Amino acid sequence: MNGRYDVVVVGGGNAALCAALSAHEHNASVLLIERAPLERRGGNSAYTGGGFRMVHHGLETVRSVVPDLTEGEIVNTDFGEYTAAQYLDDLGRVTQYHCDPDLVETLVVNSTDTVQWLYRCGVRFVPRFGRYAFKHEGKFKFFGGTVVEAAGGGRGLVQAEYKAAEKRGIDIAYSTRAVALLRGPRGVEGVRVERNGVEENIHAGAVVLAAGGFEANREWRTRYLGAGWDMAKVRGTRYNTGDGIRMALDAGAQAYGHWSGCHSVSWERYAPDFGDIDRPITDSRNGYPFSLMINAEGRRFVDEGADFRNYTYAKYGRVVLEQPGSYAWHVFDSRVEHLLHDEYRSKGATKVQADTLEELVARMEDVHPVQFLQTVREYNAAIRGDMPFNPNIKDGKCTTGLAINKSNWANPIDKPPYSAYAVTCGITFTFGGLKINTTGHVLDIDDAPLPGLYAAGELVGGIFYFNYPGSSGLMAGSVFGRIAGREAAAHAVGQQSKVA
Repeated sequence: MNGRYDVVVVGGGNAALCAALSAHEHNASVLLIERAPLERRGGNSAYTGGGFRMVHHGLETVRSVVPDLTEGEIVNTDFGEYTAAQYLDDLGRVTQYHCDPDLVETLVVNSTDTVQWLYRCGVRFVPRFGRYAFKHEGKFKFFGGTVVEAAGGGRGLVQAEYKAAEKRGIDIAYSTRAVALLRGPRGVEGVRVERNGVEENIHAGAVVLAAGGFEANREWRTRYLGAGWDMAKVRGTRYNTGDGIRMALDAGAQAYGHWSGCHSVSWERYAPDFGDIDRPITDSRNGYPFSLMINAEGRRFVDEGADFRNYTYAKYGRVVLEQPGSYAWHVFDSRVEHLLHDEYRSKGATKVQADTLEELVARMEDVHPVQFLQTVREYNAAIRGDMPFNPNIKDGKCTTGLAINKSNWANPIDKPPYSAYAVTCGITFTFGGLKINTTGHVLDIDDAPLPGLYAAGELVGGIFYFNYPGSSGLMAGSVFGRIAGREAAAHAVGQQSKVA
């Protein structure tokens, strides 16, 4: 750290790296401040599956970022398309139309070009088989808007972005915590950091905050999300404790978005308190659309087949947390076991298996056995028998007459062996944060830009409420990181011109 940069970026995940790469691309000298040590770098992005939800028009768009598709992949895959109108509809629907229309339009309109920009920066992409396309009757058919992911998942994504940053000569300070913004006559003029117990001022023409939400802060989770959230597992990094949000609010920024909302999922019941960067998604449990979700009382409590996984998984973690004991079980029979992702078979999964339902529930810890057997019998009897099962579409194979019906993929639980997996709530990121405009400027309480301050990533509020379309988080971080970096560079260069 040389003490003076055009742009300082606070954070070490995908949004921060996009901001740093973009600022450098626009002729700014850049310092990236990462609170984590080098071996734990990457923020929450390193713990993701690496998926990107972008507007696409089938094979032509996919090949623009995956040029090495094989002939077999092309012939045996229906990539479909995902239009801007569909993307906007999905964002509106899952957020109950609370999302900021200007921000989501910016996200959607810039999605494809931003993924192509990342590809030019050195990020390699592959088709997202397995999570958004099952092989059914010999062919893959993509559903739900996401067709590509970074090779190597989230960790592969940030490794590629760090490699690009290092190649371009962007300075990176690890194990360095930003503690305050420096303010002066021109607005935000740098950051105060703490490293090895020593504070230091880093001066800059502009600052981009991209330090994540507050999901790793137990006290803030309880304060803003509510009682019981201190008990949730943290899926990702332990370093996202709200530092960037706090610094901005102290400097007069406007709080914005759904502060009592978050992205939370079904997670391994006995997982550690924080994610393991060497095994980032092995505790994920997202096969529930083909399951029965059973609580301690032996009852179902959600419509497991309400929609594709990527439109429900981020809200069902909260529902699991609200169950007695804050846990549940995913119950399958052998008919659908092959559709479960590898993490169900990972080391450490709490799994029980049996050849009868009576034996299964006897092995399911803390579940009412009589009610469980009654729940399964009633469910099996309520299934409509006239619809074929198809995991790649909302097949309409449903139940009727239950207190909570299953809308799709309602296969009977009657083909042994049976298996059940114990889950709890894993929090991914929080939805509340700072208000920005479409150019990434952080706004004050009067909706006026705070000079020299920009933001991107999870600490931006106003995009996600109540729920979340899968793979739109990395996409939003990339779009607004790229914009914030560009605008911060322009501001810093403009300030230099005025001084000169």
